[in-house]
Amino acid sequence: MKHARRHLRRITRIAAVGGLVCGGLLVSNAVADEPAGRAAGADGAAVAEVGTGLVAKLGTSRTAGTWIAADGQPVVAVTDEDAAAEVRREGARAEVMRYSMRDLTSATEALREAPRVPGTAWAVDYAANRVVVQADRTVSAGDWSRMTDVADGIGGSVEMERNAGEFRTKVNGAAPIFTNSDRCSVGFNVTDGQNDFVLTAGHCGPAGTTWFQDTGGATLVGSTVATTFPGSDFSLVQYENPAAFDGTSTVDIGDGRGVRIIGAADPVVGQQVFRSGSTTGLRSGQVTALNVTVNYREGTVTGLIQTTVCAEPGDSGGPLLAQGLALGVTSGGSGDCTVGGTTFFQPVSTAMAALGVRLAGVETGGGNETATGSGDGTADRTDPTPRGTEAGGGVPAGNGTGSGTGVGAGIGTGTGAVGSIVDYRTLVPGLVIIALSLLGLTMAQRMWSEKASYRSQYSQSWG
Repeated sequence: MKHARRHLRRITRIAAVGGLVCGGLLVSNAVADEPAGRAAGADGAAVAEVGTGLVAKLGTSRTAGTWIAADGQPVVAVTDEDAAAEVRREGARAEVMRYSMRDLTSATEALREAPRVPGTAWAVDYAANRVVVQADRTVSAGDWSRMTDVADGIGGSVEMERNAGEFRTKVNGAAPIFTNSDRCSVGFNVTDGQNDFVLTAGHCGPAGTTWFQDTGGATLVGSTVATTFPGSDFSLVQYENPAAFDGTSTVDIGDGRGVRIIGAADPVVGQQVFRSGSTTGLRSGQVTALNVTVNYREGTVTGLIQTTVCAEPGDSGGPLLAQGLALGVTSGGSGDCTVGGTTFFQPVSTAMAALGVRLAGVETGGGNETATGSGDGTADRTDPTPRGTEAGGGVPAGNGTGSGTGVGAGIGTGTGAVGSIVDYRTLVPGLVIIALSLLGLTMAQRMWSEKASYRSQYSQSWG
């Protein structure tokens, strides 16, 4: 009997500790949050500004980009030790590289001047100090050979890679919108001060395309009034049905939840981001490159954001965001959400500036300011810092609950930044397991206390 009780206590303790570990993992996974140590929101912008300021100060002949490291610290690529010393004095981390941003920009210009090959894409990889050219599975051996010859002619600053997927637009999202044959996702609600629009991908349809909330075409949303594709990838759908727009800047993220958008910004390499789409819902990943050129079958698009976020057909036009800030709309990519892949996004700041619109439901003079970029006088942007402001420094994180009836980004009344979305289907079981585990530990401790009490009584009775 004594041994049985001892084994029971031991089993109870082990089970309780195991339950605490499992419950903790469930609770941790239930929150899609920024990684520990990574600056976000206003703090993240301040950190990124350190690197951007140093790049501007030292110039593109002595620097080769800036990014945010995994621990949240700014990193600046430089070409000499004197520049590295100056970067360290300013509190940033320096990486001495062979090629300057001027060299890398020259390489991308040479690639643009070469004959166009559909199925290829290139971007500057700051950390690798290379221009990485990717060719998808549709690129023939002959085209691959010709692209390799171009890269060899440029020099060691260009690296060639094969991509097992296929670079394609994702027509087929936050909330879905439909034509007679295609489906896309709503990006963000925007306004020119007089009319309200949906900002979505340009490849979703030409000017004059009519969009509906349903596949049967019973509920009108509006018509495309402006579009740019290829070259860039954005368009405006003007609301023609007042019931389809609720006047908010909230993005639908699925399961009746919404996230309130408080401003717009350009992302930074290394930043964690979120994408919402009608096909695959809410997904997250990291920004890996900026100012990316992609040669889709339909044409070449430049100035895109490259990420590790997955996407599938129907997600086109859906919003890219982080910490309540609008960053981009889904353009295309390779892979899917089963095996993963690469997804490209049209920057929101570029699109809104070209179209003369701003985010709807966001007060001007605050969180709706967007970066215009300082650049280096060339077509390739070298300043990836998010400079959009957060309308008073940000808002408390939360998940919000959807209750609106508007289509697209207006769905729901979310009140929190996307940096802290909670999945209650995972959170609740995790908390229950933790509670039961704590109860088990309490029972084990009580059994131990009772044993100690009996032992004490025994000792007193027999001396």
